[in-house]
Amino acid sequence: MNSLYDVIVVGAGHAGCEAARAAARLGSHTLLVTMDMTKMAHMSCNPAIGGIAKGQIVREIDALGGAMARVTDTSTMQFRMLNRSKGPAMWSPRAQCDRMVFSAAWREVLENTDNLDLWQDQVTELLIEDGHVVGVKTDFRNEIRAKTVILTNGTFLNGKIFIGWSATPGGRMGEPPTEGISKQLRDYGIQVERMKTGTPPRIDGRTIDFTKVEIQKGDLQPQKFSFADVPSPIQAQREQLHCYMVYTNLQVHDKLREGFDDSPLFAGRITGRGPRYCPSIEDKLNTFADKDQHLLFLEPEGWDTNEFYLQGFASSLPIDIQFKAVRNIKGLERANFYRPGYAIEYDYFPPTQLHPSLESKHITNLYLAGQVNGTTGYEEAAAQGLMAGVNAHRKILGKDPVILKRDQAYIGVLIDDLVTKGVDEPYRMFTSRAEYRILLRQDNADERLTPIGREIGLVSDSTYQGVLDKISKRDQLVHWLESESVTPEQINPVLERRGTTPIKTKRKAAEILSRPQIGWEDVKPFVPRGTLYEEDSRAAEIYESVEITIKYRGYIDREKAFAEKIVRLDGVPIPVSFDFMQVESLSIESRQKLQKIKPKTIGQASRIPGVSPADISVLLLFLGR
Repeated sequence: MNSLYDVIVVGAGHAGCEAARAAARLGSHTLLVTMDMTKMAHMSCNPAIGGIAKGQIVREIDALGGAMARVTDTSTMQFRMLNRSKGPAMWSPRAQCDRMVFSAAWREVLENTDNLDLWQDQVTELLIEDGHVVGVKTDFRNEIRAKTVILTNGTFLNGKIFIGWSATPGGRMGEPPTEGISKQLRDYGIQVERMKTGTPPRIDGRTIDFTKVEIQKGDLQPQKFSFADVPSPIQAQREQLHCYMVYTNLQVHDKLREGFDDSPLFAGRITGRGPRYCPSIEDKLNTFADKDQHLLFLEPEGWDTNEFYLQGFASSLPIDIQFKAVRNIKGLERANFYRPGYAIEYDYFPPTQLHPSLESKHITNLYLAGQVNGTTGYEEAAAQGLMAGVNAHRKILGKDPVILKRDQAYIGVLIDDLVTKGVDEPYRMFTSRAEYRILLRQDNADERLTPIGREIGLVSDSTYQGVLDKISKRDQLVHWLESESVTPEQINPVLERRGTTPIKTKRKAAEILSRPQIGWEDVKPFVPRGTLYEEDSRAAEIYESVEITIKYRGYIDREKAFAEKIVRLDGVPIPVSFDFMQVESLSIESRQKLQKIKPKTIGQASRIPGVSPADISVLLLFLGR
């Protein structure tokens, strides 16, 4: 272990693992410091990756050269493509994972990454000289110096766990918090606030009556997250595990309300803002007082454990209240807990204090990623970690940071939202946050981002060539469908079977496929075998891309044109020294917000809440545009 590193990453959660791997693979001598090497990329909450918009982020991480998707595929127990009933912009992959296998797979990845050292220890302080971070202090090694430091402490900064009237310091159940760093950064002018999250009780599967619960099966033809040509276990040799649905009822609600007087949330002992989109069960009862039941999910934690996660039942109520309430749920009348639900409150740093590279505006060479920036979710954390690792490496080399645009990636939307708009609750990605979501589909993440990953240095030439090959084959098939026709005799039986109007004269095959009732499998029999790519392991991806291209080309082209107009504003830079307070034509609110955030471009300025189109026109005039 060295005494001087290029990059030190503090914390081995989802952000820290991606950050350390990226920096090391790019050539930076990197040190990853974690308090517990047995819990790398630990799934503190539900054992699943992906979901609405989150699945798109994971595929983007993979396309850029990150590892989350491949690790997910090695540990997948069930796969579902969500929102298949909607358009492809809304399709979102989700995998139920084996929690232990996931963490072990990440450790194997990190232990076999060149230029990366691992060290089990606790960072207690940053070394800062003349406004630059120059290393860290730890319990065991005292001082370790570095050119850059990335903080990915998750919920550990002054973390505090609440169950009823019990409150104890902790970053996770049974793990100590990190103290001292928040105070140190506050002394350097960095704003520190509190947030709250929670987790539900874990149930012993041997005490669940599965005859009384609803089964939620995986897809009949499960896919995977990574674009790599490696099957997941459920595609190769193992059957998918089921998830299950259960419901609360009025008896459950009555029992929960008995504990409201002892709730740390309602008593005001928890001051941090919790996630609106993943509320505790007591929050649900308060917010939706008219509801007689709430849907919950029983999710398996692993192939070789009886532990189940009760999704939707996060709680900080007293243990006896949680226990009695759960036993009033149909199918859980005999349920035993492995551990109770609890709430955790922790420090975070409002992310408007960061540059789009995720470097601190207050302390040079200090990067922040993950929940310390006010986000929630493994996927959002991993995306930030990847970009922080890339940009810390590039900072050392004197290269410009990689900043993804909002029309390039959900990762670009995520980081732009954080540094431009800030957060007042734990930030979670949704498709609705992306104005160009038909461009940012899960199926085309490789087309959008693999060229960038190759340019950065995280994607191999062979992987890049594979994407070019996929695009070429897709375009050749699209060309055939747009050039060749089918006769009424050929296609009308199919059209009638699908309940759509028969044709009277020849029609281009692409015109037929563009009908909403018609899918690729309906037109495939008319495509010559030499034009198909049945032998290609990515044939299913190619065919899906063909169908989306033909069915949604009009929407895609319109959104591209709109994006190009808007993105021009991101090409208008604002000088670093520009003093917004001197522009009297701006409203006072706009001047204050612009001066605080210091946007780097007109496009970023236009997205700051409270900055009006009129303000943007004024800025353009001042900048000679």
